[in-house]
Order: sequence, then C-alpha cells, then structure tokens
Amino acid sequence: MHDMQHEHHECVECPIRHRAVCSRCDAAELHKLEQIKYYRSYQAGQTVIWSGDRMDFVASVVSGIATLTQTLEDGRRQMVGLLLPSDFVGRPGRATAAYDVTATTDLVMCCFRKRPFEELMLSTPHVAQRLLEMTLDELDAAREWMLLLGRKTAREKIASLLAIIARRDATLRLRAPKGQLVFDLPLTREEMADYLGLTLETVSRQISALKRDGVIILDGKRHVTIPDLERLMEEAGDDSDGGVPE
Repeated sequence: MHDMQHEHHECVECPIRHRAVCSRCDAAELHKLEQIKYYRSYQAGQTVIWSGDRMDFVASVVSGIATLTQTLEDGRRQMVGLLLPSDFVGRPGRATAAYDVTATTDLVMCCFRKRPFEELMLSTPHVAQRLLEMTLDELDAAREWMLLLGRKTAREKIASLLAIIARRDATLRLRAPKGQLVFDLPLTREEMADYLGLTLETVSRQISALKRDGVIILDGKRHVTIPDLERLMEEAGDDSDGGVPE
C-alpha cells in the first residue's frame, strides 16, 4: 500500500465531490473534513482490508473499482458487491470489516480516521444526511442485485451490469445517463463472471451477442459505446424509468 498523504487534493476540485458523502457540505464543513482526511492508493489485486480486521478508517472511492467478497467455510469466495467511484467504505460504529475489500483496478481512496469521522457526524448533519441517503441507495442496489442474480437470464445479467457501470460513469461526468454513453469497462470477463455467477464462456458469448445485435460497440475488450441506453435497459429487463440504481 502506498500512502498518498504527501499529495494535496482540494475538496472543491475532487472528481466525486458531487456524489460522495461530503456532497452536501458547505465550506466550513469541508474545512473540518480536510483536517481528518488522507489519501491511500492500492494496486490492482491488492487487498484493502480483510473481513474481521479492525478498521481504523472509513473512506470514499475516488477512482478505480474495488470488490466486496465473502469467504465461505469451504474456502470458496463469493463476490457480493462492487465499490465504484464515490461509494463509501466502512461503517461508523462498527469496529471490524464485514467483508474482504480488494482493489480490482488501481484504486485511490479518500480516507477519514474513524473516530473523528464519527464525532463529525454528530456535529455536521449534512454528512449524516448524505450517508443515510447513500445507505438507502445501497440497500436498493442490493435488492436489485438479488433480483438480477435470482431471476434474470445471462443476457439480462450482462446488460444490467453494463447499464449500472454506464450510468454511474455518466453521473460522475455530470452527464445525463441517457442516449449514447461511452466508458471503459473496469472489469475483466473473469471478474464479470465471478460477480454475476456465470461461467467465463457464457459472459464472452453474451457480450459477443450484444455486440452482434448492435446493443453495444466494443473497441478492444474494454472501451464500450452504448448507442442507446434505453435499448440496453430493455435488454436488461428493466422498465423505462431505469430500474437500476445509478
């Protein structure tokens, strides 16, 4: 792990400022957060924290993607969540980590020492309000994911995951998540298979089918163009208002 405390990042220039836990903070509140924040970076594949470890910090993902995984008694690992830019890691009031957190890509996190952050929540309602909103959004996303894993076809699963990533990328760039969207897919085929409960062959076959049908355009393996988000949402089995959390 490489600690980035020597780099100076201004909150007002932060790429996740409008979506992160600090998004409602005014200048005085941001100043308080500045006093307790520091940056950490991780290389792809590096463990951020192990399940059961004591967490002395909470954090927002600034760039990159991390995965949440749970190890079963027989040693199998199940990916149970993705952490995308602006997502919050850690839980105030809980001393230990509930899941393994692993950097899927190179990862930068804006971290806050946990005890000062917990104290700040009591004196800064904007932080507490935003964290509640994000927690409820995460609950909605978890329920959607239960539906996706339990009821959707392989094609719908792939389309749903692409839509989730495309919509988040658009909102981070302050663009309306509609029409044509272009983004770099941060996950390998293997990672998508793990997350969706599919085989690698199925993922590759379904991506090829979506490409053949003009639902997506691929430049290489990672650069994705969605010509029409509404059509992708239809392929995902979701209704016209989205149905998938941003």
